[in-house]
Amino acid sequence: MLPDFLSAEGERRCRRLLAGATARYRARPAAAAVLVPLCLVRGTPALLYTLRSSRLAGKHKGEVSFLCLPSFPGGKCDPTDRDVVHTALRETLEEVGLLVSEQHVWGILQPVSDQQKFTVVPVLASVGPLDPQSLRPNREEVDEVFALPLAHLLQAQNRGYTHFCQRDHSQYTLPVFLHGPHRIWGLTAIITEFTLHLLAPGIYQPCLAGVRLPRS
Repeated sequence: MLPDFLSAEGERRCRRLLAGATARYRARPAAAAVLVPLCLVRGTPALLYTLRSSRLAGKHKGEVSFLCLPSFPGGKCDPTDRDVVHTALRETLEEVGLLVSEQHVWGILQPVSDQQKFTVVPVLASVGPLDPQSLRPNREEVDEVFALPLAHLLQAQNRGYTHFCQRDHSQYTLPVFLHGPHRIWGLTAIITEFTLHLLAPGIYQPCLAGVRLPRS
């Protein structure tokens, strides 16, 4: 039986575990931030994703590695943003019309970087009951909004791994999440893996060697 991911006890546990990273990364400069929206869809705990518009590819070419992929709502840090949490909340409102209060932010997950050293800071928040079809995304930035239940993401048959070998013969493995409306891969899959390991440490076993639960 899966735990109650959105229980008050579960929230307190996650906030406690993320407190150190939140204090460490919140005020630190970053290229971009995304919101990892933990929601209830028809009573089922889920993560909310966006499919970014292909129209952004030329506009931001070489700038944001997660464009045109299934992603979490978010984007580049603006000089007027107070911190990465403000960036994630602002971008979420601009992209999908979802207003999230800062009090619903649980904390900051481990930042991730692409091969161009573009660093993205994930901000975990509980956004409550939600119907993805009721959202009004900005069509200049987002083609689709969809949710994947945590139970789906945690099932072994819906997970895979991609192995890469670089020119210097070094190798690495990245997670892939399958059998949803869109394949979750790249930085979004890494952030998803961090999130699942935080929410269900006894159930989800990450493939990334560096994934460890933060210490309270």
